[in-house]
Amino acid sequence: MRKPQESAGPSQRQQRVAELVRHALAEVLSRGDIQDPVLSQHVITVPEVRMSPDLKLATAYVMPLGGQDERPVIEALERNKKVLRQEVARRVTLKFAPDLRFRRDETFDEAARIDALLRSDKVQRDLGSEEPDTEE
Repeated sequence: MRKPQESAGPSQRQQRVAELVRHALAEVLSRGDIQDPVLSQHVITVPEVRMSPDLKLATAYVMPLGGQDERPVIEALERNKKVLRQEVARRVTLKFAPDLRFRRDETFDEAARIDALLRSDKVQRDLGSEEPDTEE
């Protein structure tokens, strides 16, 4: 029997199920099916969902549009986790409905950090000293 590689990324099945769960969560949140005052006041994006190898745990990375009120939105999602899980189970056909975890999506922060690095004086000075390619 072949041992799974520890450094390998998620399997194709994990990725496919994660994308189905992401679409289901986004649909539920955009339609306003959850009756919660915090969730009804925000537009919430779900850029990524990661599934555990056994497909029983889904970690959804969420961000309110505009990046404001992150903590209250995640707390509201945690409070409504049971209803969201039921809605995902109705929309995605799996043997087990995955438990949901909600985390703050940090890709926007990382992109802003990289952008700031690229715009820094040191990088601009290095880019300015390069000689242009003359091969054409």
